[in-house]
Amino acid sequence: MPLALLALAVGAFGLGTTEFVMMGLLPDVADDLNISIPTAGHLVSAYALGVVIGAPLLAALTARLPRRTVLVSLMALFVAGNALSALAPGDDSLLAARFLSGLPHGAFFGVGAVVATNLVAPERKARSVSLMFMGLTVANIAGVPVATLVGQHLGWRATFLGVSLIGVAAMAAVLLLIRPAHTPAPATGLRGELTALRSLPVWLALATTVVGFGALFSAYSYITPMLTASAGYTQGSVTLLLALFGVGATIGNLVGGRLADHAMRGTLFGGLVSMVAVLLLFPVLMRTQWSAALAVVLLGVAAFVTGSPLQLMVMERAAAGPSLASSANQAAFNLANAGGAWIGGIALAAGFGVTSPALAGAALAVLGLGVASVAYAVDRRRAVPAPGRERVVASHVPEATDLAHSS
Repeated sequence: MPLALLALAVGAFGLGTTEFVMMGLLPDVADDLNISIPTAGHLVSAYALGVVIGAPLLAALTARLPRRTVLVSLMALFVAGNALSALAPGDDSLLAARFLSGLPHGAFFGVGAVVATNLVAPERKARSVSLMFMGLTVANIAGVPVATLVGQHLGWRATFLGVSLIGVAAMAAVLLLIRPAHTPAPATGLRGELTALRSLPVWLALATTVVGFGALFSAYSYITPMLTASAGYTQGSVTLLLALFGVGATIGNLVGGRLADHAMRGTLFGGLVSMVAVLLLFPVLMRTQWSAALAVVLLGVAAFVTGSPLQLMVMERAAAGPSLASSANQAAFNLANAGGAWIGGIALAAGFGVTSPALAGAALAVLGLGVASVAYAVDRRRAVPAPGRERVVASHVPEATDLAHSS
């Protein structure tokens, strides 16, 4: 695998850290700014809103630019947003800075996924995407816990300054490791990107992301009360258990990338079926501490096995102009975050028990299997190449072929 993938992983690590660290810093931010915890919670929503809006918008605005330039510019915006977060004098300015920080998130992952697939031979495309995403999963193991500890001991502003430095390192890595010849401007431009986005298979792939990952967030959003009220863990143990989720996610991401290069559709269906099974077992697994820890790891594995196949499927269905669709998939991921948490909250508020969000997630995973099945039927009707032999055509320039030979 080319060393250039490391540059993308560093950027993903920074994005993942700043996205999730706010959950652990909410009490500190609320105390410092004299606001309530629910009001501080809007800072999480502001970032997610920035991702949903920024992913397609920035991908569209940069459709004619060389992708290396786009990646560096997006990371510069990320650095600015986190630096402004650190310097924000009040909650309103911090809210705006968090929104700004979220804008480049989806576009970086979307454009980065296209660049990653162009850096490797065709039979390693899914693996290249999984290696970039590994920065996101490792952020849950190391980045978020360390950043949270920094914020608790040195102040939350120090955390965002540190994340800004990660962004600077990512910019330097992109400039040093990704050659301009490997990331020319797409030949299709915005018109080609928009045309590719009109495809029904693309929208079915995006819908699979929303519903499939909605299943994850239905359970994961309420994992803390499950671990404390059902499994009997103390509040202080939850941070370590969430790191275990990151371990499972990293394993699932790497396994999913490797399997998807051989059978993309089979890996997707296998991941969704695994998620149904794990979530259905949650009420049983949450009865003891050791099985609850196992459940957290298994949830990470099952969910992130589907990550690379879903990203690659969206890109392949939008082969003539994949950057916009690839970025839109990141917006879909954040819609899944919001929608899954909402559905899990409904189950919890209805009094079905502390583990009921997991059962709601299992229902969403079954629905995801249904959407994926419809997508498969549509692909067969349109005579899409057989699963496992599908290939991404990132643009109409010969960059992918040249890179396969060079790497």
